[in-house]
Amino acid sequence: MASVVTPMTTEELLALPEDGVRRWLIDGELRESPMTVRNRFHSQIMITVGTELKNWLRLQPAPRGQILGGEAGVRLSHDPDVTVGIDVGYIAREVLDRQTDATTLIDGVPTLVVEILSPSDTLELIDEKLAVYRRAKVPVVWLLDVADQTVTVYRPKGRLRLYTIDDDLTCEPELPGFTVPVARLFE
Repeated sequence: MASVVTPMTTEELLALPEDGVRRWLIDGELRESPMTVRNRFHSQIMITVGTELKNWLRLQPAPRGQILGGEAGVRLSHDPDVTVGIDVGYIAREVLDRQTDATTLIDGVPTLVVEILSPSDTLELIDEKLAVYRRAKVPVVWLLDVADQTVTVYRPKGRLRLYTIDDDLTCEPELPGFTVPVARLFE
């Protein structure tokens, strides 16, 4: 007789020990990988992207959303739960207004998710993350490739665009007026 596995919840995920293991929930299934110390290039780019986004946000009319970074926890869906950590993200005011003090996670879909490739990232892991974001209907995902100094922008329905260091990265209509030279992100 086959046993039935009950999907894990985000609450159960958060109750696991802090033991140096990165964990995500994909459709209630636990995914684990050893936590790697971020290399300085990854960290520098995370700060640079966050700074550029924060500078843009300061110019927006109130009430504003938030820029989050550093593996910020985001619950993208429930039943089964999908909970991930994102390198950098923009959380719209409407999503922030639905948050409670019951958890430190963002419960909802970010407007923008930024993933910075690490040397340990596999094609399988990247494809899975992109599929998760697509299913959750994240409006915009930026995938930054440190080695190639490119930004690939993914949008719903499989539309994508590659930006090189000769381009200016924009994000209309989701981030009105945002623009940054791609080269600046990799300085």
